[in-house]
Amino acid sequence: MTQQLAHSSARTISVQRLLLGCGIVAGPFYVTVALAQAFTREGFDLARHPWSFLANGELGWIQTANFVITALATIAAAAGLRRALAPGRGARWAPILVGAFGASMIGAAIFRADPAMGFPAGTPEGPGPVTLSGILHLAAGGVGFLCLVAACYVIASRQSREGRRGWALYSRVTGTLFLGSFVGIASGGGVAWANLLFVAGIVAVWGWLSLLSLNLSRHTA
Repeated sequence: MTQQLAHSSARTISVQRLLLGCGIVAGPFYVTVALAQAFTREGFDLARHPWSFLANGELGWIQTANFVITALATIAAAAGLRRALAPGRGARWAPILVGAFGASMIGAAIFRADPAMGFPAGTPEGPGPVTLSGILHLAAGGVGFLCLVAACYVIASRQSREGRRGWALYSRVTGTLFLGSFVGIASGGGVAWANLLFVAGIVAVWGWLSLLSLNLSRHTA
């Protein structure tokens, strides 16, 4: 009986670490694939075009696949967070919020952003026509971004309660930066500073999820 319990416990820990491992790699994978396209796709400009635009054109399937793969990894990470955080503050809502963000990425993959501002190559300059797909893409992304911001604050509250002030500050700063970058691009409309700030916000929040998952994985016992 003791050996069976030990085996079951070891298997549970292995599953938890596997799920958290998805959270470790999700962000670096997404950012690497997106940047590789940003620097190689004809006509794409990081200072003008959101990464969602990469889902358009003949090679758009790459970014669509990037959305889906990263989404599945993020949802798996949410399941890992559920196991790693229980019991305690945020054990319920943090995984739900992270999982909702993952689900929103699937929505963003299904509904592509509208081509605009000269991308993909051959697209007229300017905002371009707004389609139902473009509206749903923005809606899915907006809900997902706000859920991830909320997750940062929920985790920060737990970390503060545990006396981990450095981590709590890091989580709050990341959530605030990402929220500010989202507001900036939502109102900036193709302005260079808004797009670049949003890139910084994306990198920051994915880095936060990776480090959080890594930290929880190391403390899994």
